[in-house]
Amino acid sequence: MENVVIIGSGCAGLTAAIYAARANLKPVVLEGHEPGGQLSLTTHVENFPGFPDGILGPELIENMKRQAARFGSEFRAGAVTEVDLRERPFRVTVAGETLETKTLIVAAGASARLLGLKGEKELIGRGVSTCATCDGSSKVYLIHRRNEFRASKIMIDRVRLNEKVEFVTPYVVEEISSPQGLVSSVTLRNPESGLAREIEVDGVFVAIGHDPNSTVFKGKLDMDANGYLVAKHGSITNIPGVFIAGDVQDHRYRQAVTAAGSGCMAAIDAEKFLEEHKRA
Repeated sequence: MENVVIIGSGCAGLTAAIYAARANLKPVVLEGHEPGGQLSLTTHVENFPGFPDGILGPELIENMKRQAARFGSEFRAGAVTEVDLRERPFRVTVAGETLETKTLIVAAGASARLLGLKGEKELIGRGVSTCATCDGSSKVYLIHRRNEFRASKIMIDRVRLNEKVEFVTPYVVEEISSPQGLVSSVTLRNPESGLAREIEVDGVFVAIGHDPNSTVFKGKLDMDANGYLVAKHGSITNIPGVFIAGDVQDHRYRQAVTAAGSGCMAAIDAEKFLEEHKRA
């Protein structure tokens, strides 16, 4: 019987693990199908407090994991395939094993959304990626369906000053060509004029948002129309003893620092719940 099981090993899950472990709750962290979450796929993080020169995403995640392990967190590989929240202890199935736990923290994060084009999934790793990491010597086409951007002004200004980046707006991607099994070009369409255009490229980086990893909780935890889990107060859900944190419940801020803060809240709420239900 576990005191706390944490689903997810991103910024929210690891912060929850640090706090729960320091409370001597010996949390078990289920790393999921994307260990480390979105930060593990990020390069330079400039806005996480305490790092004036920035820090690489994977390095930040590794530091958090080491910190959580230092205080007694246990890590297990695998993605959750089933949860039973009808009564306590809760039952969580991962990698064919079922764990029983007094409390559950859901910090499952969100996964990158794809365009939905024919053959797109098959080209992952063959020119299609959801992580636009450093490709310093290449020309980059920034394709966007509108002329306006929602990114922060400092980021937009930096991109516009980079002579290797060409803005292609307003255009949408209609087809990814890969005659030899590798990405070779994309076919675009201007949504205003209907004009078609083809650009030869070696890679397509898809950055059109994320979907919360909440499917396994459908019908079990309250969620909004887009699948984001909903808290009644802080991290507290409609099931007593189940708490939520990070991008699986945050469709507005979606920052590393807010994920960390919500992970802290979930761990504190779980600790208080266990104190109040010592005999349960």
